[in-house]
Amino acid sequence: MNPENPLVVQSDRTVLVETQHPRFEEARERLARFAELQKSPEFVHFYRVTPISVWHAAALGERAEEITDYLTAASMYPVPQQVLADVHEWHGRYGMLRFVPTDRADTLRMDSSDAVVLQGLLESKTLQPLVHGETAVYREDEGGSVEFPSAHRGVMKHCLVKLGHPVVDEAGYARGEALEVALRETSALGGVPFAPRDYQTRAVASFWQDGAATGGCGVVVLPCGAGKTVVGLAAMAQVGARTLVLTTNTVAVRQWKRELLDKTTLTEDQVGEYTGDHKDVRPVTIATYQILTWRRRKTDPFVHFPLLENADWGLIVYDEVHLLPAPVFRATAAIQARRRLGLTATLVREDGKEGDVFSLIGPKRCEVPWKELERKGFLAAARCFELRVSLNDVRAAQYEAASARSRVKLAAENERKLSVVAELLRRHDGDRVLVIGQFLDQLRTLAKTLGLALITGRTPMDEREKLFNAFREGRLRHLAVSKVGNFAIDLPDANVLIQVSGTFGSRQEEAQRLGRILRPKGDRGGEAVFYTVVSADTCDEEYGARRQLFLAEQGYAYEIVHADELCDLDPASQGVVDA
Repeated sequence: MNPENPLVVQSDRTVLVETQHPRFEEARERLARFAELQKSPEFVHFYRVTPISVWHAAALGERAEEITDYLTAASMYPVPQQVLADVHEWHGRYGMLRFVPTDRADTLRMDSSDAVVLQGLLESKTLQPLVHGETAVYREDEGGSVEFPSAHRGVMKHCLVKLGHPVVDEAGYARGEALEVALRETSALGGVPFAPRDYQTRAVASFWQDGAATGGCGVVVLPCGAGKTVVGLAAMAQVGARTLVLTTNTVAVRQWKRELLDKTTLTEDQVGEYTGDHKDVRPVTIATYQILTWRRRKTDPFVHFPLLENADWGLIVYDEVHLLPAPVFRATAAIQARRRLGLTATLVREDGKEGDVFSLIGPKRCEVPWKELERKGFLAAARCFELRVSLNDVRAAQYEAASARSRVKLAAENERKLSVVAELLRRHDGDRVLVIGQFLDQLRTLAKTLGLALITGRTPMDEREKLFNAFREGRLRHLAVSKVGNFAIDLPDANVLIQVSGTFGSRQEEAQRLGRILRPKGDRGGEAVFYTVVSADTCDEEYGARRQLFLAEQGYAYEIVHADELCDLDPASQGVVDA
């Protein structure tokens, strides 16, 4: 035993780290490169090494020996040999299978460095119908290969990941219709100097890979507020072809358009919106996931899928790729000859489909830790508080008698949260504060009682823009928003966020909401403050713990405060008010 080491590695590939250990920060940063955070109680964080986490590490250039050597050197106890063997086996599978072109446009070839593995995979019932089995060639000294229809490229990759064997795709991409795009040196709308930051340039280079066959697909992971859109613009300039951008909502569509016209040489007539209101297909077209997945009835085809398939796109950008709907995954499987760039703040998916992103969009090409950008001044420093509020006697009795489903709403809409929000707004009277929640009745009550302007999904687009502009210009300092505020709202001066309810235990939502206040504050100074208000001793508190997982992995800690200690809470102080 070596108590000076920070890790405990268990036989189920779980890795425990004590948060009070002197080497905790070092361990957290190192584990984030090849393991996934599972739980983050106050004193011990639980990570797990998984095939997907190891494959992402392999795609980023991490060697198996670097992973196992670190686990061995940093563990208090001997590392179970099976864990080390699993890491080497999973890592060895990355690159074992490769897709390469043939001399026929309708056929690709899968090469393997292990003929026995290939033969076993070809006997799988899911893979068998997708290949020309009779064309398989087995050579013990060279591995083996098998040809398959190029139309099966995406489905093959998807099936192989499910079988535990990722593919390195070297089959190449369609060039797409050429389009000259360049980044401006001075923004068109603001007239200020513009250049991508070093990490944005690095992200594009990792995606493009100097035009190599393995480049042109994959995911860039950057924190909210770190300028993922700029990475998309620079990728368009690099590819130089017609581009389709898919994003979350109409507000995001218009923000992408504004950025394109501001920071690139594209003109108004070259950029089209494809939403419920407009159907303009241009050399660069920006569409929502919602319009792509719209259909009249569940049994009908998706009316707008031809947008993906018919135009000669050279690049498809998936904004907030962690939210990609299942139908768009299926459509993406059929367009593997198009270059694909995924942009996200987190690869966490609450439906567990991280493997679908890996196989159909591509592996993680670049990730920059949140705290690294904070240290460099690209993100505002942030303090996070969890405020625990008890239920009153009546609501507590209702909660105890309710079904599991009803308890969620009862805990989230705890009326005692209102007085906590009122006190926080009083303390932050001079700040730009967003109040955000999941339940509309709760938000309407807060807005009416506290005199807040409110934006929900039903707020007309013109009204939203008026309120957002008033907030940006300082005429409106406090604003309430529903979950439409999770994404694509450009409010750089927001520095305080109060979360009163959320989507169950969604880690991705927690990250997106913190990201709303992480833009650097310029000459205003100060740090960002993130409050999440939960009902104590309820499922609300349990969901809160899960929601915090991803941010805990990024190095953020929540200071726990009970409502009756609120008078002791001072965001400007350096002390921690414990539970």
